[in-house]
Amino acid sequence: MSHKSGFVNILGNPNVGKSTMMNALVGEKLSIITAKAQTTRHRIMGIVNGEDFQIVYSDTPGILKPNYKLQESMMGFVNLALTDADLIIYVTDVVEKSAQNGEYIRKIRESGIPVIAVINKIDLSNQNELEKIVETWRECFPESPVIPVSALENFNLDALLNTILSKLPEGEAWFPKDQLTDKIERFFASEILREKILVNYQKEIPYSVEIEIEEFKEEKTLIRTRALIHVARQSQKGIIIGHKGLMLKKTATEARKDMETFFNKKVFLEVYVKVSKDWRDKPVMLKKFGYK
Repeated sequence: MSHKSGFVNILGNPNVGKSTMMNALVGEKLSIITAKAQTTRHRIMGIVNGEDFQIVYSDTPGILKPNYKLQESMMGFVNLALTDADLIIYVTDVVEKSAQNGEYIRKIRESGIPVIAVINKIDLSNQNELEKIVETWRECFPESPVIPVSALENFNLDALLNTILSKLPEGEAWFPKDQLTDKIERFFASEILREKILVNYQKEIPYSVEIEIEEFKEEKTLIRTRALIHVARQSQKGIIIGHKGLMLKKTATEARKDMETFFNKKVFLEVYVKVSKDWRDKPVMLKKFGYK
């Protein structure tokens, strides 16, 4: 029996549902999800195994024009994903206009990498509108299948999976068959806390925050972890902490509960806030936080 394997990189604009789609395809919540743009900052791999295949998905940050060095690094992950893929899933949705991303779509076509165009959130559309949208994307990617799905509702993902498998090259597995992701536990602890900040705080605060896991000790029935929330300015520290520390306590409690679900263990979580002035534009800080 032949074995197929390959790297399937998920690209698209912010807020089209790339992370929801990867989580649905992998069957685990590996990427955090919020309604805010730029939720995904890193490239996150999710590995799906079958007897005769291994699919290595990569969720990537949304395509954008960088305004500071952090966003330049985020786009670095996107550009890398355009060079090392066996297959690209370009995700759009029923709201987005194809012309928004003309330059990057041209880059994808010129890469020579096979593409599947996926129209997400079709539960928010009707049949007539959807047919027009499908035709628009067929013009953008004339040699590629266009597949409408709803990642949130798990609709038509089987058809997407079958199309992915039909386009994967033959080859041995790249990772052990029991491996789910390339990230370590500390990364997921930091992302869970960052997700709660995205949900609980408004305006620029979530985009000015980075999480550093200073300690992560796993015991038999308990995980002890200490997290440092870095903010870019002194005024943001007070907002994160909130009146009498109530906002920080709420955020930390929600994060702890989600960590317990994710790791399937009790979690003892300590959270502190530190001002790291203008960290988003400092290469040394960005490297420390895992950006290139």
